[in-house]
Amino acid sequence: MSERSSGFDVRLDLIPEKPGVYLMKDAQGEVIYVGKAINLPRRLRSYFGQNPQGNRKVLSMISHIEDFSYVLCANELEALILENNLIKQYQPRYNILLRDDKEYPYIKITLNEPYPRVLKSFHIEEDHKEGVRYFGPYQSGDLQRALDAIYEIFPLKRCRRVLPRDIGKERPCLYYYIGNCIGPCLGSVSVEKYRAVIDDLVNFLDGKSSEFSQRLEKEMQDAAERLEFEEAARIRDRLQALNKLHERQVIVNPEQQGEADVLALAGNDNEKAIQILKIREGRIISTGTYFFPERGESDAELYQFFLLQYYSRGQIIPPEIILSELPDNEAEIAQLLSEEAGRKINLHRPQRGLKRRWLEMGELNARESLIRHTLVGGGQADREQTLADLQTCLALDSFPRRIEAYDIANLGKDDLAASMVVFVDGKPKRQDYRHFKLKRVEGQDDYAAMREVLERRLERLPEENFGQKPQLILLDGGLGHVNALADIMVRYGYDKSYAGMVKDDRHRSRGLITAKGEAIQLRHDHKVADNLDTAQRNRDLALLRLVTAIQDEAHRFAGRLQKKLGQKRNLRWSLEEIPGIGPARRKTLLQHFKTLKGVSSASLEEIEQVPGLPAEVAAAVYQHFHEEE
Repeated sequence: MSERSSGFDVRLDLIPEKPGVYLMKDAQGEVIYVGKAINLPRRLRSYFGQNPQGNRKVLSMISHIEDFSYVLCANELEALILENNLIKQYQPRYNILLRDDKEYPYIKITLNEPYPRVLKSFHIEEDHKEGVRYFGPYQSGDLQRALDAIYEIFPLKRCRRVLPRDIGKERPCLYYYIGNCIGPCLGSVSVEKYRAVIDDLVNFLDGKSSEFSQRLEKEMQDAAERLEFEEAARIRDRLQALNKLHERQVIVNPEQQGEADVLALAGNDNEKAIQILKIREGRIISTGTYFFPERGESDAELYQFFLLQYYSRGQIIPPEIILSELPDNEAEIAQLLSEEAGRKINLHRPQRGLKRRWLEMGELNARESLIRHTLVGGGQADREQTLADLQTCLALDSFPRRIEAYDIANLGKDDLAASMVVFVDGKPKRQDYRHFKLKRVEGQDDYAAMREVLERRLERLPEENFGQKPQLILLDGGLGHVNALADIMVRYGYDKSYAGMVKDDRHRSRGLITAKGEAIQLRHDHKVADNLDTAQRNRDLALLRLVTAIQDEAHRFAGRLQKKLGQKRNLRWSLEEIPGIGPARRKTLLQHFKTLKGVSSASLEEIEQVPGLPAEVAAAVYQHFHEEE
């Protein structure tokens, strides 16, 4: 490092103290990071000093730098634009990258054609610069529902004929005869008339549908006045479909005003999620979620790169973008987006009021999306590959289609509870979850508690109503748990098909302990991670995500029963500490008033009416809850 740094020092002395963009390269000459700076030599010296500072991503990147180059810029805005373009060009692995997720397709409208088509696309292509519009991203099911609604509301071409090449060559299809297409293939529909339908669709997808709705209403009335009742009925059906769609859209402003994108962020130990709520005419017309690996970037830094990359891909930029954290270079980014949109764009972090509530809604959805993403993982093919990798690293005889995981929860020696959670094909199957109240264990003994739970479960393997036989059993615990339960696992034929799930000193899932006692490390620090090839890094990350999801779900479900037991114990103690109240009279009181709140809010006369309760005990109960009086 020092020899390399001294070599860089000579070059750094020659760089003017001006704004610019720098490109870091590895030993193969590949660009691994693109950054910008107001003062290029000062920023570069921060990387090549004896004790460089930065988060784990920066330190990891520095260890791989073998060369660099730079481009001088006139000002910070020019540097920001160039940085963004170079990131998209080189896709450096140490930059935040906005990649298309094939689970989330787009609606594509080919506005660069005389008769535009409505298509499904799995990514935004370069043709957006030629006028092609992309709307989304949608989840797969949501996209199909959106397309069904579009074809119900707008009389669009949906056949495969290429226009204008195929005009007049064949009879129109069934959709023309039932009024669901205006028939551009006939030759009697001009380009202008068909594009008017497309323009209505674009405005509709942009969330500007009130004017279109009013026009449909007038067209329906005009048709009825002309006694064209069949035409009026067709327009009525389109209007009803439009109103039905509006009913499903969440209203966030009853006054039907407001046009903004809300960007909210949530994170966990492994990933971060940015949730987008698109608000048009006071309604949420669409949402989308993007996920990024957790590599130590600040929220402000993540927002900066997201804004530049997301809105340079053909997305419509609303007048206001609401964020939970203002990005780095806020003024420059706002200026750049304003130039892109052709009007002033405001970046805003609201502290109160309606827009703050929009942001809180976005933050809630970001957290929920991240939980679902962690639990469900990627697409089906990705989950299958992760499970195959799990089978390989644990040397399982069969594919782990069904995984059962167990955890023990307690509060000291009280409220012992256990959970069994089930993942099938890499996804949680909640209807198969089970709680266990421990019967044989007294005191705090995790090993004994886990033995009891596993014996009670494995004894019932033949019972189909308890769930199918698992191919893998995971225990919340390390080597001690694996060794302590070995005899039970051998007895029931799981001598190789179980493992322990272990956490690090920050209580994050770290890896697995095999039945043979071997440790499988899945969470790596940056020094280890950088020495792994890309395939190994991706494999371990996918396995870590799965193990984290299973371990967290087992812990959550066990804690749920433990909390219920604690509430019942506190309820029992609350009543039984009253003079004259024992278990029998506690039960009588709860049966009479249904809840503890019912007992506490009852009048003295009402308590005296409880069958079998002496007057002096009734007075003691009333006094217990009304001491201040």
